[in-house]
Amino acid sequence: MLSNLAIVLVKTKFPENVGSAARAMANMGASELVLVSPQSWDEDRALALATPKGAPIVRTARVVDNLETALADYVKVYATTARTGGWRKGIQTPAQAAAEAHEFMGEGKIAVVFGPEDRGLTNEEVEIASRLLTIPTVDDASSLNLAQAVLVVLYQWFASAPGAPFRPSGPPTSRLATHSEQESLFATLQETLLAIDFLKDDNPSYWMLPVRRFLARIKLRKSEFNLLMGICRQVRWMCSQRGLAPHRDEKDAE
Repeated sequence: MLSNLAIVLVKTKFPENVGSAARAMANMGASELVLVSPQSWDEDRALALATPKGAPIVRTARVVDNLETALADYVKVYATTARTGGWRKGIQTPAQAAAEAHEFMGEGKIAVVFGPEDRGLTNEEVEIASRLLTIPTVDDASSLNLAQAVLVVLYQWFASAPGAPFRPSGPPTSRLATHSEQESLFATLQETLLAIDFLKDDNPSYWMLPVRRFLARIKLRKSEFNLLMGICRQVRWMCSQRGLAPHRDEKDAE
């Protein structure tokens, strides 16, 4: 899904965080992991948190000595930062960066760079990047776990990718209710509301005007029409069981 996107982790302190980041990559369909001068690197410790899906990413991770070497083959580089002051201008959110990056991913590989867990990327490391991105948080708690940050960024790339396999949606949509069905529902609602003494007998059509306006304003679906008609039928049945005869106008009595 994100075969042209690489995650580059710079000077990570804990192998377990690399494993968790690999798991996040697997969740979002990214598979290329580059480690720049990892501290105390231990593949077994990383694998312990990578889960079976993330394990191949850890095992095939490329380990290099410096950031310039790591980024040599990428056409666009995004560096992550929690610091947004000073010269760090034009910083994008993950969503903005993802929308822009998809224009380049068809022509080459993209890299997203994350700094060490305790301090992030240095100014010199950030300067190498094509663009900066930051994950918006509350001001007094901007620090994220490394794997959390990787997951948030990759989710935006995944969700905005052309042909993403999942698009949130509701249940299958039924057709809109016809005018005839809406009028039938309106008449049934009026009769039901009269039966429970919700409407006044003297001029029910007047008191039903707000209901009519409401029905005209919404996009009433056939499934919703069926639901409301069913509720009305049940209410009227309960009225008959309790000896409350539903009101019937002259048209109904014919």
